[in-house]
Amino acid sequence: MRLYKTITVFSTLIAIVGVVFGFVLLDAATIRLSLLRRLVVGALRALGVAPPTTVLNASLAVLGLASIAVGAGVYVLGTRFRAQGMGNAQEDADESSGNG
Repeated sequence: MRLYKTITVFSTLIAIVGVVFGFVLLDAATIRLSLLRRLVVGALRALGVAPPTTVLNASLAVLGLASIAVGAGVYVLGTRFRAQGMGNAQEDADESSGNG
């Protein structure tokens, strides 16, 4: 069905974005010169909040790991949908399975 192909495509896209964004958050947690970190610190200062560096590092790291986990979970669930014509490469092989 076309719905399953759509689910597979968009779940893969969401998973990739989630994992990449998670690594960007981890980068912001470990490198003080990160653009995302500067944006977060600037936004917090505009709101009048100045968290300690350790709290900001931990928060960004936890959010990064959570984003990676969500991306992986979406990918796992998205690969459960298989439409007609989306078989395994093993099923499409022309080789015989007689090994002996």
